[in-house]
Amino acid sequence: MKTSNRKLAGPGLAIILFGIVYAAVTGFISNSYYQLIMTVVPVWAVMGLSWNLLSGYSGLVSFGHAAFFGLGAYFVALAQIHWGLTPWIGIPLAGVLGGIAGLVVGLPTFRLRGHYFALAMLAYPLALLYVFEWLGYQELTLPMQREAPMLAMQFADHRVHAFLALALMLGAMALTSRLERARFGLSLVAIKQDEAAAEAAGINTLAWKLKAITLSGAMAGAIGGFYAVVLLVVTPPAVFGMLVSAQALIVAMFGGVGTVWGPVIGAVVLVPLSEILHARLGNVIPGIQGVVYGIAIVAVILLAPEGVFWKMKDLLFRRATKSVPTPPAAAAVPLPITARPDHAGKSVILELRNVSKAFGGLKAVQDVSFDVANGEILGIIGPNGAGKTTLFNLLNGFIVPDQGEVRFEGRDIVGDKPYRICTAGVGRTFQVVRPFRRMTVEQNVIAGAFVHAASDDAARATAREALVEVGLDRHAQRLAGGLTNKELRLLELARALAGRPKLLLLDETLAGLGGGDVEEVIAVVRKLAAKGITIVIIEHTMPAMVRLVDRFIVLDHGAVLATGLPAEVTRNEAVIDAYLGKRWRAESA
Repeated sequence: MKTSNRKLAGPGLAIILFGIVYAAVTGFISNSYYQLIMTVVPVWAVMGLSWNLLSGYSGLVSFGHAAFFGLGAYFVALAQIHWGLTPWIGIPLAGVLGGIAGLVVGLPTFRLRGHYFALAMLAYPLALLYVFEWLGYQELTLPMQREAPMLAMQFADHRVHAFLALALMLGAMALTSRLERARFGLSLVAIKQDEAAAEAAGINTLAWKLKAITLSGAMAGAIGGFYAVVLLVVTPPAVFGMLVSAQALIVAMFGGVGTVWGPVIGAVVLVPLSEILHARLGNVIPGIQGVVYGIAIVAVILLAPEGVFWKMKDLLFRRATKSVPTPPAAAAVPLPITARPDHAGKSVILELRNVSKAFGGLKAVQDVSFDVANGEILGIIGPNGAGKTTLFNLLNGFIVPDQGEVRFEGRDIVGDKPYRICTAGVGRTFQVVRPFRRMTVEQNVIAGAFVHAASDDAARATAREALVEVGLDRHAQRLAGGLTNKELRLLELARALAGRPKLLLLDETLAGLGGGDVEEVIAVVRKLAAKGITIVIIEHTMPAMVRLVDRFIVLDHGAVLATGLPAEVTRNEAVIDAYLGKRWRAESA
């Protein structure tokens, strides 16, 4: 717990120091126009943080955050005009309304992917713009309060608005900073970097995306309500217009997505620049604000695709993120064949009955049936295109079979989502490694530990155990993107292991490894099997597989060609003809 507090102290102190500097600068400004700019900067920083909370961390690009912003602005304005509700209460309620709107929007829209999601989000603020115009709210003016103006957030000194906006920005920064280091942020970043791998690691991707858009909508709704109080005039184009969503997106992308400082950097640089140029050159170059944002986004795309923050971080810490030198690999010394326990009569952990899957006219898996005993290492082999990876995708929920049953510990798991199957006790690695490359080794494994961990600290402890188990504990703070192939294979194994699986599905874990690395990974797999974890492994490295597995199942054209002990299968003429080849027959002879 003390370690977690120390980790939070650094970012928290930086946010406090930034707030002190911003407040000091604001205090010395007497010009009312510049005071307004100092107020508007935090407004767009919060709006950028709101967008970033969903899109920056999860990777789902939203063009619709103006919907939440505008609903908050109109709620505060209408509540003050018709009910006399003070903004001190109206702004928090606008946040609640924005959160509800986010949840309502997210439920149907998260069914879409990529640009379809972005275009669907764009429809919501455009629809609301026309609705509010149709309702007759083309322009709402908040009434001036002569008595008790503070209740209406109306102050003679406009710097008070800037200080209130600063407080909202610091609160949004502190919340984002805390979330990005917790389960919330790590889960969203995992979804952004590889949604399939996140789902396989036990992360309920839909639930986390709904939480993100709800909180994001709440933040946008609250700052939209405050914006209405500052400007005193609310119009549909000003709060629901395309520029609102675009400005939130641009300040975040310019500063850096997926980080608390990105939207703040973007707002501090772009908002004053665009406002000052508009004041001085607006009559000469109409729409110069849009020009500033357009140039900013083009410059970022060309020079710093991930934003200024990440560009500077990569430049400053390039040496620190370089791969740690690894000792030269020892000469490949094959591990001896050790006697494996007899699994006859043991309880069955996984059962397949008549499982089939076709893609159009291609029958990828045909009427496959077999059992896997508790503690067994089962090898699945066969030529390329035999249906091995498709079979794995059927086992852990990425694909639903056309027919048949898949039972894990007696329960039919057909139709279950991958995260539910992972929660039940099935871990998975991938043929092409799928690390979360922008996360550290430790964070990758923590993401896999969340599925059964009661707390973030418990997940960290489990992750450390898994890293020790596979021999990656010395590399815990390295970025996953800088690992070697062997280290990436072990990382995926550790991430799956952190979910405390009863059954591990290993898809070509030895692919691309040299002799010494193969022996090292085999040793890790044997160690896991010795601890009672059942393993089903797909692999083409036959000499290693013969020494590793208890039993083989051979697939050819999606159907089971043979099954049996390694000695039996490797002498089977049909298997040699279909998969092992003449060279194997000659070497065996």
